[in-house]
Amino acid sequence: MNPVSRLIVVVLFEGVDLLDVTGPPEVFALARRETAEAAGYEVVLAAETMDPVTTGAGVRVLPDVTFDDLSARSVDTLIVPGAVEIDGRRRVRALTDPVVVERVRQLAGRTRRVTSVCVGAHVLAAAGLLDGKRVTTHWSTARQLADDHPAVEVDADPIFIREGDVWTGAGISSCLDLSLALVADDLGEAVALRVARQLVMYLKRPSGQSQFSVPLEQVSTTRRVEELRHHVMRNIAEPLTVADLAAHAHVSDRQLTRIFKTELGTTPYAYVESARVEVARQQLESTDATLERVASACGFGTVDTLVRAFRRRLDTTPTEYRRRFRTGSG
Repeated sequence: MNPVSRLIVVVLFEGVDLLDVTGPPEVFALARRETAEAAGYEVVLAAETMDPVTTGAGVRVLPDVTFDDLSARSVDTLIVPGAVEIDGRRRVRALTDPVVVERVRQLAGRTRRVTSVCVGAHVLAAAGLLDGKRVTTHWSTARQLADDHPAVEVDADPIFIREGDVWTGAGISSCLDLSLALVADDLGEAVALRVARQLVMYLKRPSGQSQFSVPLEQVSTTRRVEELRHHVMRNIAEPLTVADLAAHAHVSDRQLTRIFKTELGTTPYAYVESARVEVARQQLESTDATLERVASACGFGTVDTLVRAFRRRLDTTPTEYRRRFRTGSG
């Protein structure tokens, strides 16, 4: 048996999301199995005390160590999960505990790489670890993260983002994708793919894979914008310029831009492009249509425009996306 060379610390605190805590250790355990211990991973759950921690799911988890127990140890990977609260209007808000934030700041100073899972990005941001970095978090709290931390560049689309030695993951099941990416970084793609098969995951998703679909984005508070969104999806092959959308909504171009910014946090052009990419993704996943046909059907016009949009939105190409995510028989 090889000696432990990579200490993985998962941060525990009251109300933490359960899957964020249990998902990554399962990936690292399978990596040990797939490499006959060569991975050298040791995973510990660390909390302020050794008392049981009650997760957001109501399941109690026992810490392995306290934060103070780690004071003399070198940490390879720090994994910071998150916690949320739901208000009376079913709105989600990420929570941060100042004690946990300070402990994370201390641990990060002697850690090779720091990662957040889901809304754990809010903890990293509060600790000052994300300033000047492009990061992701669960789509439901992305606007909160951007508002609370203007020095952080928030991209709510990818399932995970790596910025040097700081990794941020989107949420829930994507904690597995992030953990697989960490394994691939340590041990290579072949090992990560073997672990993915053991997890009965169809494939290991790349970081550029989007974490949500356009129709599932936050619902607007106005009927007019909801109608515009439906109009975009119904007429996705049409030009859909700002002037076209403004005319449909019976407002000026400037008013339309202001409405999209206020209601959806984006521009009309960016929203239409994201909608086109979403429809193109669905066609690439489920049909054998040529790229020319997909580009035309989704309003891109040319394959070059389609490719540029995919690179911008998903950090991949349509051909590579189809190769990885093709599910239907056409």
